Amino acid sequence: MPHALAAPVHSDLTIKKSRFIGCVRSVADRAEAQAVVAALWAEHPGATHVCWALMAGGQSAAVDDGEPAGTAGRPMLEVLRHQDLEGVLATVVRYYGGTPLGAGGLVRAYTEAVASALKTAVRIPRQVRQALACQVPYPLEGWLRRELARHGAQLDAVDHGSLVTARFSLPQDGAAALRQALDDGGQGRLGWLENHDE
Repeated sequence: MPHALAAPVHSDLTIKKSRFIGCVRSVADRAEAQAVVAALWAEHPGATHVCWALMAGGQSAAVDDGEPAGTAGRPMLEVLRHQDLEGVLATVVRYYGGTPLGAGGLVRAYTEAVASALKTAVRIPRQVRQALACQVPYPLEGWLRRELARHGAQLDAVDHGSLVTARFSLPQDGAAALRQALDDGGQGRLGWLENHDE
């Protein structure tokens, strides 16, 4: 089962006078990852490189940021893969120290910066959530809200039109039981909607 991180973890290495500042944190998607990288550039304007790797399903990425191709982002991504992490961003800020490390030295440095940070990481199981939507008549709104709370579902949106439309999400392994409970309790007055939310 893929894991996320309970909190960001950090490392700070100096190799042949170059400083490598590593961080691994949980992120929701590529947009959040890019915002984190932009913030790091603002925080470290004198840095030579801010390399990063994102492990997030179809949005995964490996960015060398000016280092020789394949010497930074890809090795960082491999560390995340081997740790069975998902929804995480690894960043390494490099301050060049004047001594070239060569391709092999760079691969080792970026790999070590991420691996060192992860030594202190607290991993948590990453729950896959399922989004659902249904409609009920107004008299059933209170009952629906209580059932959602009882099953640990998060109410994401409620619209009041001719019927009450509720959009909610919960851990995927509890979705079938919630659907059954709502079908039984709704007594034919609850209708399910196609939900195209990610």
